[in-house]
Amino acid sequence: MQPVALYEHLANYLGGPPNEYHFALYEAWSKGSPGYGIVLTGNVQVTKDQLSLGRDIVLPDNISNDTLAPFIRLSKAIHTSSDSLAIMQLSHPGRQFSNVIGARLSPSPIAPSSVRVGSDIPWSNFSSKLFYTLLFQEPREMTAEDIERVIDRFVFGAELAHKSGFDGVQIHAAHGYLLAQFLSPKTNQRTDEFSIQNGNELRLLHTIITRIRQVVPSNFVVGIKINAADYSSSSDDDTLSPKEQRALGHIQTIAQWGGVDFIEISGGDYEAPDFVSARQISKRQAFFSHISRKAIETLDAIPRQPDSPALPLIMLTGGLKSPALLHSALSSNQAHLLGIGRSSVLCPNIPAALKSLGDDDPNTWPSTPFAPEPDAPLPTWFPKIPLVGAGANVAWYEVQMRYLAEKVQGFKQSGSGDEYPDYGLTELKATLSMWAWRLDGGFFSKMWVPLIVASLGGALVSYYTYPF
Repeated sequence: MQPVALYEHLANYLGGPPNEYHFALYEAWSKGSPGYGIVLTGNVQVTKDQLSLGRDIVLPDNISNDTLAPFIRLSKAIHTSSDSLAIMQLSHPGRQFSNVIGARLSPSPIAPSSVRVGSDIPWSNFSSKLFYTLLFQEPREMTAEDIERVIDRFVFGAELAHKSGFDGVQIHAAHGYLLAQFLSPKTNQRTDEFSIQNGNELRLLHTIITRIRQVVPSNFVVGIKINAADYSSSSDDDTLSPKEQRALGHIQTIAQWGGVDFIEISGGDYEAPDFVSARQISKRQAFFSHISRKAIETLDAIPRQPDSPALPLIMLTGGLKSPALLHSALSSNQAHLLGIGRSSVLCPNIPAALKSLGDDDPNTWPSTPFAPEPDAPLPTWFPKIPLVGAGANVAWYEVQMRYLAEKVQGFKQSGSGDEYPDYGLTELKATLSMWAWRLDGGFFSKMWVPLIVASLGGALVSYYTYPF
């Protein structure tokens, strides 16, 4: 069991190394015995000029004592008082590099093909189409040199993780980010050796894994996060969508490479943010348990030889909110590993909560959540845009993570009260607080206005460059 990668939004506005807030946050998840088996960082961007929504942890240009120091502190924070494995998640946003953080002032977003986020949304859905038009620009199709540079940066990230004391890395190939874009027919329209038409959509991912394995020890953990699910309306339905069938084929292929220790199952992207906005459809099953169980069955069916590589473990995340759900996932063979996301924010000491159940029969474990979920949605007058609603909900948890870090540091909470979690925080206030917060613990004053102007300016330039 482990807290999965969550977007902390705690670095500098334009990205930077981990800082005191990150150290405190991950220390909070690493305290106690028993602790989590694995602690995954939020997505660490492999390039400093292609970010997600800002405030990302970003890899340095080179490895030196100075550049390693903050990453060493982060790994030590995770190793504070438990035997947790520290895993760094490595990511590249690709076409999902937004104008909010000045994409127009940086190199254009890169992607497998020049397919813009939201390009297939019809103008009849005016508010959503306008939102995506302002927020994202048309990416530049990657050249062979771009692809080689991305490979090098992922390998560099694994080297840095190893040298700074991390136990492994997870390669983010989900949620519509760059590596996921190579796997999707919607975003990969190439005709070269990386094209889907030629069955080579996994070539980039395979190359990254192979080269990472060449520079790290054999006991260094390497995992992959992959989109493998459409959010189904029936968790008891055994049928698979074409997307899910393709994903299972990818998982089967990855398993036979060797060198991959675990595969995390997820789903969605910025156009369909299932990984953020999915609602639980069964109190007995997690969001993606249907496909994770199928993944295990697929791997178990692979013919094995004595010299066959070890099969990767399957990690299930999403909706594991109660002791009963954790037990159900394992006892029903839905996963080998369980990832806890938002519940680990609301209740950082979940391992201790499970230990407190003592020798109780796991079949009798309570189905009540570890902690109440927030009920402070955006005002009804807000446009009904999935990414906006999902982003506001994410912002609520991001601000709570900041409060948790402040609690560990002994700082006065930057919110309105001292309770944690702060259920008085609304999603609208959280969104404003997330962007207005300053790394020194205050809020933007004079700097806040030019940042807003710059962001809006970038969005308007994008709009007029790529008009209706």
